Amino acid sequence: MRGAQLRAILVLPFNVLVTIPTLLLWRRQGWQLASPRSLAFWLALACLALGLGLMALTIRLFATVGEGTLAPWDPTRKLVVRGIYRHVRNPMITGVLLNLAAEALVFQSPSIGVWLAGFAIGNAIYIPLVEERGLEKRFGDDYRHYRANVPRWIPRLRAYAP
Repeated sequence: MRGAQLRAILVLPFNVLVTIPTLLLWRRQGWQLASPRSLAFWLALACLALGLGLMALTIRLFATVGEGTLAPWDPTRKLVVRGIYRHVRNPMITGVLLNLAAEALVFQSPSIGVWLAGFAIGNAIYIPLVEERGLEKRFGDDYRHYRANVPRWIPRLRAYAP
């Protein structure tokens, strides 16, 4: 893994998924883990597996196909329309949201649930206003066509064929 990839991971998803939830849990004394006998535990496990998988696929495709990172200060140089990107435009955000849901469920933490909602709302504003405009400037009609055919966060079942 390149140094730029590692820096981007440590600054972005690590802070969103580890630093902030740890501070929220630390602030709230008395939290407890969901029991393996509970539905919340198994939903958390499913969210975690799916979320980590999406994040790993995204990072790998950004590095190998896109020739960049997930960070806005070192974006991809090529438009990635392969693998999971044929089903969803923002698999990294979907993966992070799933992992935050897993944390809220397993730690039975309303404060992480609020953080999840805030993170989702923030990205619902940031992505169309900043990220998508930047992608449109960099990749033009190729990105506009891709955006018109692939959903932002919830994957389509059939792969998009450009």
